[in-house]
Amino acid sequence: MTDMRNGASTIGVIGAGVMGIGVAQNLAQFGYDVVLVDTGEEILAAARAAIAGHCRMSALMGGPALDAAEILSRIATSTSLDEVAKAEVVIENVTENVEIKRAVHERLDEICPAETVIIVNTSAIPITKVGAVGRHPERVVGVHFMNPVPVKPVVELIPGFHTSAETVRRTRDLLRGMGKRAVDVKDACGFVSNRVLMLTVNEAAYLVHEGVATAESVDEVFRGCFGHPMGPLETADLIGVDTILYSMEVLYEHYADSKYRPCPLLKQMTDAGLHGRKSGRGFHTYAG
Repeated sequence: MTDMRNGASTIGVIGAGVMGIGVAQNLAQFGYDVVLVDTGEEILAAARAAIAGHCRMSALMGGPALDAAEILSRIATSTSLDEVAKAEVVIENVTENVEIKRAVHERLDEICPAETVIIVNTSAIPITKVGAVGRHPERVVGVHFMNPVPVKPVVELIPGFHTSAETVRRTRDLLRGMGKRAVDVKDACGFVSNRVLMLTVNEAAYLVHEGVATAESVDEVFRGCFGHPMGPLETADLIGVDTILYSMEVLYEHYADSKYRPCPLLKQMTDAGLHGRKSGRGFHTYAG
């Protein structure tokens, strides 16, 4: 496997959910050493198992043949944030909740040297708001990775108000080393993709909530009429219904515009644990 690390040594990845798992795998595939951090050993064990499964399935799904053992050998795990203190770059992937992110970034501000690049992986939260948590907002930058991370070639690259040109350059180099093409986007809540996508998913959820159509019918219309590979509610299940809700809440709070009001069905499904593919059931049901 070709090493494309562009001089970076260890990358810290915080959060072993769907996005964090994808980011860690993507980095390891391209030769980076990774420290993956989450709050519990059982979460981290499940993350390693998921990465192994993704590697085994890669060739069957039309991707490259991947050696799971080789990739996992590059991924260390820890329940302590202190383990990322020596990383040259830290990629934060925790829940789309401002207060949860704030707590993580307050700790990163304490333990990471000023030259560490801190990447916020978010689909909606303004980067300037996250950067303001610490003493070095110039080293904080946003990257909106798409799911599944290892197979999506394009990301949104979002500098905050204080993000330095050097931080952007180093981030762009890292993304290139991960096989990604970065599209520059200004720091506006939701950026480009989720200003459009979340409205579509939310309105599709309203169609189900109001009894206009079933989830299956909504998705069939988008696949059959518009040629979309996935319908909006299949997309919601892939992203995570709970993540869709959190993103809508961020958009609604930020813009104070009623068009971003989350569909009540999203709230009910999130409360019920119907989070999509990761829970086995969302708008659709998935085999274990």
